[in-house]
Amino acid sequence: MGILKKLSIFCVFLLLTSITEARPISWSGGSTLMIKSNFMFTSYYYHYSPMYKYSIGVEYMDDKHFKEDYLNLRATYLIDRKNTKQSQRNLYFTSGISSESKKNFHYGIHGDWETRRLYTSFAYINKHTATKDYTENEFQIGIAPYIGDYNDLHTWIMLKAKKDTINNNWDTYPFIKLFKGDFLIEIGTKNSHWDVHYMVRF
Repeated sequence: MGILKKLSIFCVFLLLTSITEARPISWSGGSTLMIKSNFMFTSYYYHYSPMYKYSIGVEYMDDKHFKEDYLNLRATYLIDRKNTKQSQRNLYFTSGISSESKKNFHYGIHGDWETRRLYTSFAYINKHTATKDYTENEFQIGIAPYIGDYNDLHTWIMLKAKKDTINNNWDTYPFIKLFKGDFLIEIGTKNSHWDVHYMVRF
């Protein structure tokens, strides 16, 4: 592989990892704080990445469905990453265990593929509790209406589809993603219920 091709792939890698998605793993030595809130739960999640291949963190969960609040110890591992001149693909394994009980834990996979114009992702998570076991599925697709430079405000128009085996129905709704540098916010709504995600990396 020539030097120019290597350099172009590296530049695309920097742009995609810096501006496109709230990564479950940061750069080596990096930290991330995420806040998510919807009609099912509110989550405050901090993770640290000793290496670019994995992260470890702690999450405070306010579970509105089961009317519980607890801490999760979480870990994420990068199974595979593929960079090209135009795109990046990632596949992760994720897991966590609750402070409430060793019977409360989750594990699963999620992945994404993206260019500077298009974005797709999926997640499949198995959740186990002392009272009920269930799975969560999620798919996202999005498009950037314009291509910005590294320090610009970036905008993505997204569509999300979610299903769990508790309600056993697909919820599909639009949302908008805005990010600049190390800050990201996602806002969507479904049947008057807000779905909000905020992230900062440091």
